[in-house]
Amino acid sequence: MSVEGTWNLSVSTPIGKIKAVVELRRQNDGTLTGVAHGTGEEVPLSDIALDGGRLTWKQAITTPMRLNLAFDVTVDGDTLNGTSKAGRLPASMVTGERRPAVEHQA
Repeated sequence: MSVEGTWNLSVSTPIGKIKAVVELRRQNDGTLTGVAHGTGEEVPLSDIALDGGRLTWKQAITTPMRLNLAFDVTVDGDTLNGTSKAGRLPASMVTGERRPAVEHQA
């Protein structure tokens, strides 16, 4: 299952919904790399792992507060659902949709 692409995420936190964009790419050696954009910052993803339809990764953010987040989602085609956890705080629900690939015209 391919998880590569650009994903629009919505994270339901105690302070409201936070929108983010995650870009996942596969390197020549087969490893996944990624970056997240949201709340005015861009952060690299770490410990990206894909096991069947289960995708996990970690990222550190500084806005709206400094947190280390651990994501655990299930990918089903062009949608994903799961959770984001920040330390001892309760898990937040995560939903996402893959953006359609943009075809370049000559």
